[in-house]
Amino acid sequence: MPSLFVSCFRGVARFPLLVVGLAWLLGVRLSAAERSPNVVLIYADDLGYGDVGAYGAKRIPTPHLDRVAREGLRFTSGYSASATCTPSRYALLTGEYAWRRPGTGILPGDAALIIEPGRTTLATVFRQAGYRTGVVGKWHLGLGSKALDWNGTIAPGPLQVGFDESFIMAATGDRVPCVYVRDQRVVGLDPADPISVSYQQPFPGEPTGRQNPELLRLHPSHGHDMAVVNGISRIGYMKGGVAARWKDEDMADVFTSEAVKFLERSRDTRFFLFFALHDPHVPRVPHPRFVGRTTLGPRGDAIVQADACVGEVMDALRRLKLEDNTLVLVTSDNGPVVDDGYRDDAVEKLGDHRPAGPWRGGKYSRFEGGTRVPFLVRWPARVRPGVSDAIVSQVDLVASVAALTGQTLAENVAPDSLNVLPALLGESPSGRTAVVLHAGRLALREGRWKYIEPSTGPAVNRPTNSELANAPDPQLYDLETDPGETNNLAARQPERVATLRTQLEQIRTSGRSRP
Repeated sequence: MPSLFVSCFRGVARFPLLVVGLAWLLGVRLSAAERSPNVVLIYADDLGYGDVGAYGAKRIPTPHLDRVAREGLRFTSGYSASATCTPSRYALLTGEYAWRRPGTGILPGDAALIIEPGRTTLATVFRQAGYRTGVVGKWHLGLGSKALDWNGTIAPGPLQVGFDESFIMAATGDRVPCVYVRDQRVVGLDPADPISVSYQQPFPGEPTGRQNPELLRLHPSHGHDMAVVNGISRIGYMKGGVAARWKDEDMADVFTSEAVKFLERSRDTRFFLFFALHDPHVPRVPHPRFVGRTTLGPRGDAIVQADACVGEVMDALRRLKLEDNTLVLVTSDNGPVVDDGYRDDAVEKLGDHRPAGPWRGGKYSRFEGGTRVPFLVRWPARVRPGVSDAIVSQVDLVASVAALTGQTLAENVAPDSLNVLPALLGESPSGRTAVVLHAGRLALREGRWKYIEPSTGPAVNRPTNSELANAPDPQLYDLETDPGETNNLAARQPERVATLRTQLEQIRTSGRSRP
């Protein structure tokens, strides 16, 4: 009899208080999976800590993100696992620091899938708990195997690593192929106009940004001068697939529409949606209704567009009466970058806006601005609004979701993912004690202290003007008194440097940091 009642309760899962009340009256003990919420993970691209009103932005209106922050928990020490996109996404989905595995750097658009089918991922943990899983938006983790044919079945991909359905772009907006992929097929492909992709040689007769600048409406500042699609030159070469090519101005609307449709299809079951925005990544070509919404040019306008996407998802949850028992987590894959390859006035119009907020550096950097990002958690049925200083990392989501859904991870999976669920729910002021930060080489934050290991290479990435934190000597900063990382204390505190260096080396060589 209890199993019959539990089956009935699943059917009314959109009314969590009713379910709990009936269970209490009937003496039925609900499992962790049946008490757990729907989950929507909104993952912005290159959104800085200082780009959001709730984190101090004054010149970019972000009312929807601010509402999530106001009604949820705003983390001041939330980290991406890397200062660039592919390794952050790899760590988020696998619970393993990407620097442990060769081949997880920024991928070209024709790269093979870098997550092995069959391994435990964030999506498989949700699926094991009975969730319907979907991914919409930027993927950038590779697709298929070697020599992928874009005109046939595109596999392995998201469906082979735990997602029930997907609607994605293969890599980034500035990389070919410039098409959408639904599940395992290119959307809208004309078989008479097959797609060819190359990252080695241009296709004869196909224009490029380098050879045909007169065709461009957005010109590159560095690189990004290969295939021309929609008047914008990209990284890599592409021919064919004209009917399937995206229009940059419509991308945010297309992805948001697909995300909302997933919510509508999934309303009668528990679901996990990984909604990976493209904004404000380059090329920044917001829809005309957002153009001019800020004084910062296309980058600022693209952030307003991203905020509107968040608003549409929140509105859909409210309309579907799913809002109270849906955990919404909003964060970014890495810190901000201003000039990342196109002449779009982002530098000229930046003014006093500080995309990384109080932190030094940004995308590509081991300084705090590279990986300390917006990190918001909203779950009205469970999470009280507030601000948390707990250290949490995106690599922790696998273990934390396992705890949320009443599962125990096998010892050999998610080697760097820690269960920080009490911190994420605002039930504990503490999260991690230490977190590894990655941008080529490594850094370690433990409490108030930040250690950056010595490295060769330029101090500044000249094309993007990003400070990289490279230096031949160790760096030690007290983030409590020096959040801008301006006063290197390494020479004055050699014992602390030695302790943190040893700790980082142990994490590096042990193959895992999860107990």
